[in-house]
Amino acid sequence: MKNVADLITKSGEPTFVVLSAMSGTTNSLIEISDYLYKKNPEGANEVINNLEKKYMKHVEELFSTDEYKERTRQFLLEEFDYLRSFTKDLFTSFEAKSIVAQGEVMSTNMVTNYLLENGIKAILLNALDFMRTDKNAEPDTQYIKEKLEKILDENKGYQIYITQGFVCRNAYGEVDNLQRGGSDYTASLVGAAIGADEIQIWTDIDGMHNNDPRVVDKTEAVHQLNFEEASELAYFGAKILHPTCVQPAKYAGIPVRLKNTMDPEADGTIIDNVLVRGKIKAVAAKDNITAIKIKSSRMLGASGFLRKVFEIFESYQTSIDMIATSEVGVSMTIDDDSHLDDIVDELKKYGTVTVDVDMCIICVVGDLDWSNIGFETLAADALKDIPVRMISYGGSNYNISFLIREADKKRTLQSLSDTLFNNNK
Repeated sequence: MKNVADLITKSGEPTFVVLSAMSGTTNSLIEISDYLYKKNPEGANEVINNLEKKYMKHVEELFSTDEYKERTRQFLLEEFDYLRSFTKDLFTSFEAKSIVAQGEVMSTNMVTNYLLENGIKAILLNALDFMRTDKNAEPDTQYIKEKLEKILDENKGYQIYITQGFVCRNAYGEVDNLQRGGSDYTASLVGAAIGADEIQIWTDIDGMHNNDPRVVDKTEAVHQLNFEEASELAYFGAKILHPTCVQPAKYAGIPVRLKNTMDPEADGTIIDNVLVRGKIKAVAAKDNITAIKIKSSRMLGASGFLRKVFEIFESYQTSIDMIATSEVGVSMTIDDDSHLDDIVDELKKYGTVTVDVDMCIICVVGDLDWSNIGFETLAADALKDIPVRMISYGGSNYNISFLIREADKKRTLQSLSDTLFNNNK
């Protein structure tokens, strides 16, 4: 929290800050909810008591004056009493969302008090006053913009504006959450609503790397990515960013910068609307993929066959990642196998079905427009010694994807790095 305070006040410019919960807190709050679902208030109270002790210890370490120690301690006592109140009442998913929201409520209060103790003109804004989703559970961007403009107009002259990430109200006014992207998504929505100069997302790695640093040697942070390239990388495995969270920034034309809290001076990665022509930027991998192939002579020249196949996946709310078709067959990949048996059963009405599990999608991202002769060949050449189950190219100008066995992932990623990046040095 002290490091965060240093980072957000360094520029001296008015800054809007979106904070997550303290590390481990959300997991504890989910555990409390689980105990309450199972009608075990004793278990819930034990987790609440342990969490309270942890927070009170942090108060002692964070604040140097009795005034702010006591002010924060009082606030936290009320928070933990609020959590205990759920052990006495009927418990549903609505109460669970209120419980999970308290992590951000506590962290934002503590950081705001710390800034005030250190003479910084800071104000805490309640995300529930402006962050709302519509009836489709999508952010209500017009509502967010109007409410935020009004709130900021009423609170001029502060250096730091702090709010909670992740939490919101739904269209019916109930406490809810943004589901996808969490605090990063909140930051992108707020940045777009207030017309920020730049949206910064601070994590513990110096931007998006050109390959997975946990698996591959000699990876480097990518200096610049186009919004489309960043979304492809995020969707296909780059864990630093959720694919939906840059969308509000993209539509508002606001650059997003990924920075490292452990190394604030590092450049990080800038994501904007600029497309660098003729360059492959990065590689990502998506694990736990299942491939399904349906083969049928009835597909030959038949209209409506693919529609029937896709409707089966839609009926089980299972999205498809990759697809490849021929005259008599279609192969698809999914990353959610919870309805696999039912899907396969229904597909058997239309043809012979085969399933491959423990697969992995390798995604190569950059300016891969088909007019850039040789780029797809370069990527494929790196995989010349690796069995490839499927290739997807042409659906996007920014990626070519290969489906391989998960067991071949490490050597595939390393080979792509050696071919696409390390040979250029």
